[in-house]
Amino acid sequence: MEHDKIWTKEAMDSGQGYTDTSVVIVGAGIGGICVAIDLITRNHCRDFVILEQSSGIGGTWHDNTYPGCAVDLQAVVYSYSFAPNSHWTRDFPGQKEILSYLTRVAQEYRLYEHIRFCSAAEEATWDDELKKWKTTVRVAKGSKEAESSSSYILSSDFFVSAVGQLSQPSYPEIHGRDGFLGKTMHSARWDWTYDLKDKKIAVIGSGCSAVQIVPELAKVANKVSVFQRTPHWMVPRGDVDIPEWKKALYRHFPSAQRYWRKYYITANEGDFSSNNFSETEENAQLKQVALNMMREQLPDRPDLWEKLTPEYPLGCKRLVVSDFFYPALGLPNVELEARRIHDFTPQTIRVVGTDGHSEEVEPQFDLVVYATGFRANDFLHPMKIYGRNGRALHEVWKESAEAYLGICADDMPNFGIVLGPNTGLLHNSFILMIEAQSRYISGLIKPVLESRHLGGTLSLRPRTEIIKAYNLRLQSLLKGFSVSDTRCTNWYKTSSGKVTNLWPGLVLEYQQLVEQVNYEDYEAEGSLKRIVQDRTSHKVGRVVEEAGVLQKLSFTALIVLSISAVVGGSVAHRIITRL
Repeated sequence: MEHDKIWTKEAMDSGQGYTDTSVVIVGAGIGGICVAIDLITRNHCRDFVILEQSSGIGGTWHDNTYPGCAVDLQAVVYSYSFAPNSHWTRDFPGQKEILSYLTRVAQEYRLYEHIRFCSAAEEATWDDELKKWKTTVRVAKGSKEAESSSSYILSSDFFVSAVGQLSQPSYPEIHGRDGFLGKTMHSARWDWTYDLKDKKIAVIGSGCSAVQIVPELAKVANKVSVFQRTPHWMVPRGDVDIPEWKKALYRHFPSAQRYWRKYYITANEGDFSSNNFSETEENAQLKQVALNMMREQLPDRPDLWEKLTPEYPLGCKRLVVSDFFYPALGLPNVELEARRIHDFTPQTIRVVGTDGHSEEVEPQFDLVVYATGFRANDFLHPMKIYGRNGRALHEVWKESAEAYLGICADDMPNFGIVLGPNTGLLHNSFILMIEAQSRYISGLIKPVLESRHLGGTLSLRPRTEIIKAYNLRLQSLLKGFSVSDTRCTNWYKTSSGKVTNLWPGLVLEYQQLVEQVNYEDYEAEGSLKRIVQDRTSHKVGRVVEEAGVLQKLSFTALIVLSISAVVGGSVAHRIITRL
């Protein structure tokens, strides 16, 4: 049997494959797509199912369609290393362009035949005897699939959660909120059927989504009132159109695009100190950049400077990037409200006045927009996961979530998480972390697939002492980070102050940490546990993308190459192929 045909879906013809598969992946966003592609390219496996609760792929880029929605990192970095895109129109493209990119990648790798849309993984239970996961799948009402079955059980040898950290919207707990009679919507649940023209709109929040939404609303609304819970440190985005000559350069000379990707990755890694430690010179310089931008874009509004300047150190919350938010606040139809919200009435929002009593900001709002983020600390919510001996993961993580390498949880055999605990970043692209984790997970899945093919069983779960030692070290490193500062709250730490969402190092350091799967770190059980006893480790490698030899390529050479890309120069082609 040819190696690339071992893991086919032959059972599908009989219908058996619909409820039994090798691997279940939950989520068809950036993480789920990456894991699926690694299964195909690294394990030659197409016997997997992707469960996606929405009607399309893309994850957060499918859910977030609000006005102005765009990425806050360079597109050349916010993309897969194995799927470069020479057609980006801007350095920081919008939601539709990113979703189009992800759709193209999914089509190129024929992932759609594996995806079950409108299908939510409600619960997954590990069967100790069979060494399999039993996932309860709920099919959305109104979908075509629900006409035949509203729910079913899907059996698999391995279970991967790729639901991400930004999937469940968070709403503020404000008295009277449910009694508001006007229109309401969350930034991640935008209603495009609602006409915004000439409306009086309240935006609650002033973070990453709000700074993109407010400038767009200001173009059409009668009035926009921005309710700022806490100010944010903000720096310029510096977005520009990508000229046609540069697109041509990327198409004809992919090495040039790889150069810029390496350049930006390395530059972003250089921002690690300024974004994470408040007592550094780099942090002070970045803080001054933020203050200068605010005063330059609001030159005649010193009344806003105080309201918009945080009292906490830069890096304590996620740094916000925008070129248009401050100018929008200077418009006559936009108002910044920095007083704390007291409550909702059926028509409006009241704030706490100077005398402690409530005051109306506006007699009546037509629309309230919640730009209030996500339940980022509720990992895997609302899925229920039950592992070895029926142990519930939400009970394991009751106080705070922790995992080995941010990927594998205690007492959860044959289980992997993409963007799990302590794998978030403040300075570089999440996709770099996702690719590293996906490779590692593929290395865990490899011996499990082998045992399935041989008719046996194998389960791998991280050793408890390994998890504890790893997380003790993590928390020790994180104590000195700005996010641990008690002067601010953020979604990187729990209410008790434990940081559960941030990786305490460079992306490069994490990539090196997970480029080899050491099976000795895991308890092996099953009839074919000898597979990993005989082979104690598996090298999955990493994508080397920090600046190296291509950094030596001068800007003069790039200009020559760009001209040659347009006119078809063969001399430049010979130059770049030697690099």
